[in-house]
Amino acid sequence: MAGFSPELIDYLEGKITFEEFENRREERRAREREAGLLVTEDEGDYTTAVEDDDIPSTSMAITRKRRKRYASTEETSDGVSKSVQRVFASMMGEEEEDEEEEREREPAAAKPSAGDVFALEMELDRENKKMMKEKRPRSKLPRALRGLMGEANIRFARGDREDAILMCMEIIRQAPLAYEPFSTLAMIYEDQGDMEKSLQFGLIAAHLNPSDTEEWVRLAEMSLEQDNIKQAIFCYSKALKYDPTNVRYLWERASLYEQMGDHKVAMDGYRRILNLLPPSDGEHFMQLARDMSKSYYEADDLASAIGVMEEALLKHKSLVSVEDINMAAELYISNRQYDRALEVITDFSGVTLEKEKINSEDDTTEKERVICSIPDGVLIDIRVKLMVCLIHLHILDPVEELTTSLVEQNPEEMGDLYLDVAEAFIEIGDYSSALPLLSALVCSERYNLAVVWLRHAECLKALGHMELATESYSRVVEMAPLHLDARIALSTLQQQLGQPEKALEALEPMHDPETLAEDANAAQQELKLLLHRSTLLYSQAKMLDYMDTLLTMLAMLLKVAMTRAQVCLISSSKSGERHLHLIKVSRDKMPDADETESGFMDAKAISAVLSYTSVLTREDWWGLLLKAIYTLCDLSRHGEAELLVDSSLEYYSFYDERPKRKELEYLGLSAAMLDKNFRKAYNYIRYAKYN
Repeated sequence: MAGFSPELIDYLEGKITFEEFENRREERRAREREAGLLVTEDEGDYTTAVEDDDIPSTSMAITRKRRKRYASTEETSDGVSKSVQRVFASMMGEEEEDEEEEREREPAAAKPSAGDVFALEMELDRENKKMMKEKRPRSKLPRALRGLMGEANIRFARGDREDAILMCMEIIRQAPLAYEPFSTLAMIYEDQGDMEKSLQFGLIAAHLNPSDTEEWVRLAEMSLEQDNIKQAIFCYSKALKYDPTNVRYLWERASLYEQMGDHKVAMDGYRRILNLLPPSDGEHFMQLARDMSKSYYEADDLASAIGVMEEALLKHKSLVSVEDINMAAELYISNRQYDRALEVITDFSGVTLEKEKINSEDDTTEKERVICSIPDGVLIDIRVKLMVCLIHLHILDPVEELTTSLVEQNPEEMGDLYLDVAEAFIEIGDYSSALPLLSALVCSERYNLAVVWLRHAECLKALGHMELATESYSRVVEMAPLHLDARIALSTLQQQLGQPEKALEALEPMHDPETLAEDANAAQQELKLLLHRSTLLYSQAKMLDYMDTLLTMLAMLLKVAMTRAQVCLISSSKSGERHLHLIKVSRDKMPDADETESGFMDAKAISAVLSYTSVLTREDWWGLLLKAIYTLCDLSRHGEAELLVDSSLEYYSFYDERPKRKELEYLGLSAAMLDKNFRKAYNYIRYAKYN
């Protein structure tokens, strides 16, 4: 492959992709431009600013001499002189029969020498440069090589692939910017079944002849056959550069972007298609708008989904279907634009709302009420969305009649619609209207779900039915044991009903220690639960259990600090009941962790408990720590109070704040004195004196 550029060789050998080939080629062009080469924009090709007159005089003399000789030689039907054909025949190692006859008739004709070959290459080089300077798109194949190109195609057609490949390679060596030999090589390798190599040469051919959009599309399809979606997107982008209004190309590329997960770029492509579709193609416009709205909705981009749907409703009102009405209303309701949702329903479904004046019972004043007229063919889904809009807009006159119509439907089949209306009533605080709908759902088989029981419990609690609400919350906890809000609500109600033991039972730990160590969300939930549990235990004066809860929470924060202080939290029954205690252990019994790892774990603990959970601030943790130290002293567990202080001093966030560090040292001194650990107390005093 002598004479080929390095990036072309790497690409053909499979070392780089086509995109990398283009990038490296552009970088090489930039380096050549800096070196003083003139770049000519002609379909991405380049040439140097070397004119024919700049060729050295010896070469020029040889060239002029050879030019006269070739000019006087008879040409073939392909426009190539027979001398040129003889040169290429000698390069290929073959002799044509007619050339043998010619040499017999003309014995003086000599076999082409090395000088002839050199002269020919100089001629081709000049013609190549001249053609590259042409501004209009045209073939870069010099006239002198067209005959050889035709011969290569003939050899390929006859099945002589090896010779055809050699001819194409020779043409590429002398005219590297001509796309024809690359295209022929792509066909040859495709015929041989080597699709990967065929695609390689096809991409180079298309790169040299970029205005052939159909070729780019064919290469995109070949890339997809090889599961190379990224390269297929590249090919479609090249095709769109020369045919930017082709809807098919835009559609295919947008679909590929969607497969790659690039939702934004895919939607931008679909939007371009919407802008290109003519008014007469309304059906396609509406279908594409539906699909785009669904995609935007699934991606939580409500604003874009609404924008596309609004454009469709505005441009093609006569083509709006029931599905479009339902979708548009759903989008507006999800975005809490209930007035716009109501407007869509009334404009396209035939629903009318009229105000009617009625006299009061004493006939002294007049009142207004809203009457809703709904055609018989309106679907139940649109009726329910109409109800939701009216409820949120506080237009409640027609809602009672619509609710009566809804409850006639089977909740097993229409349970989701029941729940939509019930949640709308709950949002405006009308719990008494929501309760019958929810009661029908919890009695069904299909919608006997935790989320429905939760709404049912909320309604009962809001209406003051505490015992019934407790039962509903119990069902929620039974169905969803990890539902924290339901547990807290259940515990609160049971405490109010005078059931303290059941209230504590509702706040039992939800996760095991391994889960807490790995899952930040689980740690957040557990911490919230422990906070409520500690408050409840303190109110019930169960100080030992209260202390267990405080130590559990602090161990989540001080896990690594306790390791550095050689302190462990264990469960013991030395007081007759099983409770948590702090103990001092030797270093060989502690988990192996050097200072670097411990520091990393400490940061991780802070991140997990403080940043990720966002349950307690730093000051909240400090208050919790002080409560734990005071409670341990009240329980005469002074040694454990010392150990807790030691662990806290190893926690950098507390130690780095001088006021907190000083307070911890005084607390440690007090605990040591109460524990009659005078040596440790002396160390605290000595440290305070010198620091």
